[in-house]
Amino acid sequence: MKIRTDNLAKKMRNLAALALCAPVLAGCFGAAAVGVGTGALMMADRRNPETYISDEALEIRALNRISEKYGDTTHVNAVSYNRMILLTGEAPTAAIKADVEKLAAGVPNVKSISNEVAIAGPSTYGGRSNDSYITSKVKARFVDANKFAANHVKVVTEAGVVFLLGLVTQAEADAAVEIARTTGGVQKVVRVFEIITPEQARAADNAPPPAAKPAAK
Repeated sequence: MKIRTDNLAKKMRNLAALALCAPVLAGCFGAAAVGVGTGALMMADRRNPETYISDEALEIRALNRISEKYGDTTHVNAVSYNRMILLTGEAPTAAIKADVEKLAAGVPNVKSISNEVAIAGPSTYGGRSNDSYITSKVKARFVDANKFAANHVKVVTEAGVVFLLGLVTQAEADAAVEIARTTGGVQKVVRVFEIITPEQARAADNAPPPAAKPAAK
């Protein structure tokens, strides 16, 4: 499997740093091992810190299992969000696509798998670069639209198809899909959200409840 070594190494470094902080998360965000950026992202995320760290580990373990069996014969990406793993990329046969899912599902603590791997040859470097560009455009438009906190929606692009993950309300999900759908270069949008209630969203954001409306006279 063509896992970019630099990306995998980065995940390993992030996981190691986060693991060091796990016992003292409240006081460790300023430590050099994690950096202010990682701590801020974790604090703003709707997943609890344990799940945030676990997702990093699940991605690495799933990728390692697939790489050990298939090496460079297939190109698969694994993204974990709230212990749900999204698989994208390309596999040469339906049998390998199914086996890749089994390998990822066998990682301890995985809640579910969304297998969006295409049966095709590995994508080109140019295609992957274009996907990265599309992802950046979608994220930038989330920020510009200001309809929801952009960090609450994770964007993954593969062959022009945009996958959206996150713990979001129905209104946030609909807004994110509309923005992504109307972004140049996007061929299709796939929802991989977990829908939560506005009350659950406020609790996850530690936001106060909306002010009660005055009673009608």
